[in-house]
Amino acid sequence: MNEHDKRIPQTVPIQSATFSNPINAEIRRAAATGIYDIRGGGAKRKVPHFDDLLFLGASISRYPLEGYREKCDTRVTLGTRFAKKPIELDIPVTIAGMSFGALSAQAKEALGRGASAAGTSTTTGDGGMTPEERGHSSKLVYQYLPSRYGMNPDDLRRADAIEIVVGQGAKPGGGGMLLGQKISDRVAEMRTLPKGIDQRSACRHPDWTGPDDLEIKILELREITGWQVPIYVKVGGTRPYYDTALAVKAGADVVVLDGMQGGTAATQDVFIEHVGLPTLACIRPAVRALQDLGMHREVQLIVSGGIRTGADVAKAMALGADAVAIGTAALIALGDNDPKWEAEYQKLGTTTGAYDDWHEGRDPAGITTQDPDLAARLDPVEAGRRLRNYLKVMTLEAQTIARACGHNHLHNLEPEDLCALTMEAAAMAQVPLAGTDWYPGKPGTGY
Repeated sequence: MNEHDKRIPQTVPIQSATFSNPINAEIRRAAATGIYDIRGGGAKRKVPHFDDLLFLGASISRYPLEGYREKCDTRVTLGTRFAKKPIELDIPVTIAGMSFGALSAQAKEALGRGASAAGTSTTTGDGGMTPEERGHSSKLVYQYLPSRYGMNPDDLRRADAIEIVVGQGAKPGGGGMLLGQKISDRVAEMRTLPKGIDQRSACRHPDWTGPDDLEIKILELREITGWQVPIYVKVGGTRPYYDTALAVKAGADVVVLDGMQGGTAATQDVFIEHVGLPTLACIRPAVRALQDLGMHREVQLIVSGGIRTGADVAKAMALGADAVAIGTAALIALGDNDPKWEAEYQKLGTTTGAYDDWHEGRDPAGITTQDPDLAARLDPVEAGRRLRNYLKVMTLEAQTIARACGHNHLHNLEPEDLCALTMEAAAMAQVPLAGTDWYPGKPGTGY
């Protein structure tokens, strides 16, 4: 470089926002392999979420409840519409469906232990019911999926509720995956599949194509179970008003609404990041559908997809949900992505907090694997205790917020307790922008 060049200021390299390093890496990976990327977990992109809402605690215009001396009830009953035996839960936080196959038997047992100790329910997921899960779950929801893998009428009758899965937040309109390396002898036997062969679930149920057929299917399941247990219908968050209304019309006792931040065991990355609605955008349209039908609180609404804290629980319930479900957060409580396995995560080419190759079955924590040596690392008793503690903390946090807003039951939280920090969150949640009495699209404002 000559003296003249040294006097010229150097241009600072600028990374393209459109062609970022992760995008460029994905282009190179696609060019090298010719196949799309498969991973587990949920959306990693930033979308409007519960963090964009704040509670308005009581002062003079509202009267708060005193600490731990004035009760704040957390109980919820699910399935009051038609079921002879609705599910009674001590807390409004349930465990979402995660299959044996996607998870190890130890992980499924731990979920049952932790949920039961906290007084709530867990859910089977695709692939059927395991003795470990049924034996350690005081309240177990049996998922009825398009694949019908592991579907057993006897197990249906042993369940405390049945959840018909129409869609999932991470992949609405798509089916699940379980790659061959996780199809062990036991998984293959339960699902009636060949060992070691990739499994792709159907994206829709084989014996019905619309809401009228769904009504027939719900009646069929009620007959199998003697009208004893609640029937849930789970949908991925895409058109929440119409999907909720049609599920109610078909006879559902409970609607489970899963936003795009919800996790999955394995699917295309492009699905996870580019299909569906943020959880925050799903709740108010679903509640409006229930209200328009005169069914709010008679048909219960469970919201899932990115629920992490008691504040998230309280905000979902303030927007009209009856309960929430957690999946990814429950796995983290068990030990997923634990820093103590950092060296082994690095050997897999990743790091703690970023590990999402659940489909590979090499999880060092022993949770998303069928490798017997890895699965043995997870102590279901200790992991269950950790989950119980986590559920307890979430509940205490939600109660603390409810008391601060002057409510003696979590179900008494209401949209008027909330404000929004961003225009997007205000529009989605239909609560005022902080410091104003307006949100985009508010009736009567014209804008």
